[in-house]
Amino acid sequence: MLGWFKKKKTDPIPQTSESLAPPEAGEISKEGEIQEQSDHSAPDYPEEVAQSSPTEKIPDSDKKTVFSKLSERLSRTRESFTHRMDELFLGKKQIDADLFDDLEEILVTADLGIGTTQELLEYARKRVKRDALSDPQELRTIIKERLKLLITEHDQPAEMVMPKSGPFVIMVVGVNGVGKTTTIGKITKKFLRAGQTVLLVAADTFRAAASSQLKIWAERNNVRVVAQHEGADPSAVVFDAMSVGKSNEYDVIIVDTAGRLHTKTNLMEELKKIKRVMGKQLDGAPHEVLLVIDATTGQNGISQAKIFNETVGITGIALTKLDGTAKGGIVANIAKELQTPIRFLGVGEQVDDLRDFDPESFIDALFT
Repeated sequence: MLGWFKKKKTDPIPQTSESLAPPEAGEISKEGEIQEQSDHSAPDYPEEVAQSSPTEKIPDSDKKTVFSKLSERLSRTRESFTHRMDELFLGKKQIDADLFDDLEEILVTADLGIGTTQELLEYARKRVKRDALSDPQELRTIIKERLKLLITEHDQPAEMVMPKSGPFVIMVVGVNGVGKTTTIGKITKKFLRAGQTVLLVAADTFRAAASSQLKIWAERNNVRVVAQHEGADPSAVVFDAMSVGKSNEYDVIIVDTAGRLHTKTNLMEELKKIKRVMGKQLDGAPHEVLLVIDATTGQNGISQAKIFNETVGITGIALTKLDGTAKGGIVANIAKELQTPIRFLGVGEQVDDLRDFDPESFIDALFT
C-alpha cells in the first residue's frame, strides 16, 4: 500500500546537529542527552528489509495469524454488528419490511451513519426484488459485498509520493486524546524497518507532557526529537526542525502538533501558520497531513475531519482505538463521507497494532 519510500542511504548521517533556535529558547533535551538516546540513523535491519516499503512483507505462513489477530481486535464491532445481523436473519423466515427496519437499527448502531445505512438498504432492497430473494440469510452476503464495494469505491488510493529532493514531511493533527503521539511512535517504527531515517518534532508546546511523551517514543525507536521549552512558538520549533532535517539529510520528518478542539478558531489558525512555515522551508511540505481520529468518538469524528480538512487540507487518516469500540462501522462512513485515504487502523497498544488499512481484509475480518 505504501510503496513510496526512498532506499536506505549507505553513507552514515552525522549524529549531532544543534537546533537553530536561540540558546535562550533552550531545547527540552540537552545536546548530551540527544547524543546518548537519539541517534537518528536507522537500525541495522537486514538489507532486504531495509530496502522494502514500510508495509511489512508478510510471509504466506504468517498471513493467517495476522488476519486472526485483526479479526480478534474487531470482536466488539463484530458482536454488535455481524453477530446481531446473524441472529436477526436466523430468527426470520422471510424478507419483509420488519426485517429491513431491524437491519437498519443494527447498521446505525454500528455507526455506519444514516447516509451509508440508507445506501446499503436501498441496494439490498433492489437485489431482493431483482433476484426474487426470500431467504434472509442471503442478505448477509449482499450486505458484506456491498459494504466492501462502498469502502473500496469511496476510499482514495493510499499511496503517497516522496519529493524529488529533501525530507518527506508529515504533519500530524487531531483533537486532544485521540492518540496522535502514540500513532507517531508506531509510524516511526514502520519507517525504521524500511530503512529510513526519521526526525521527530515536538510542535505541541502547550503541554510539557506532550514533549516528554514524544521523547519516550524517540528513545524507544532510537531517533532524535527536536523540541523547545513549554510555551515556545510552535512555528519556530518547526522552522528549526525543518532546517535540521534538511541539513542532515533525514528521509522523514514527522511533526506532532498540539491537540485542539476543532471548534477553536484561533488554534486552528495556528495550524495554518505551521503549515505555511513548512512550505516556505521545503517546497511541497507538508507532503502528508495525517488526521488521527479516535474511533470511539463515532460520528463526531466525521465533523472533526471536515473542519480540519477545511483548515489544513487532510491527505490521510489514521483511525485509532478500533479495538475498544463496538462502532467500527465508522470506517465505512469515513470512506464514504470524507473520501480521504484511510492510511492506518489502530487496533491495540503494541507497536505492531497499527495496521496498514486494507478494505478487503477489514471487511473479511469483520464478517468472520
